[in-house]
Amino acid sequence: QVQLVESGGGLAQSGGSLRLSCAASGRTFRPSAMGWFRQAPGKEREFVATISWDSGNTHEADSVKGRFTISRDNAKNMVYLQMNSLKPEDTAVYTCAAQVKWTLATVISPTAYDYWGQGTQVTVSS
Repeated sequence: QVQLVESGGGLAQSGGSLRLSCAASGRTFRPSAMGWFRQAPGKEREFVATISWDSGNTHEADSVKGRFTISRDNAKNMVYLQMNSLKPEDTAVYTCAAQVKWTLATVISPTAYDYWGQGTQVTVSS
């Protein structure tokens, strides 16, 4: 069983920065990819960024490209989301996810991921 625990959320001012962390645990944790998603009140879950566990290749949503950076530390089973130049529209619950099973689903789709954390709230004030 895989467990994902996010941390680092909170309140930031517009233009500020936050760094989210996701700690993964499990006896044989070796995902194919890790992702960050977010969900604002009244909106659907939205893809933010994903990273290949082996290659480190990344892909970010257009809405955060150039502002957010996803990274990972394989030795520590950690994934990070560095968020810079935050905007009020970035306010949401941010959740990390792990893809461990082979799937035809694209990595920007929530259906590609098998395990999810509980989420951490990010609030950006104007």
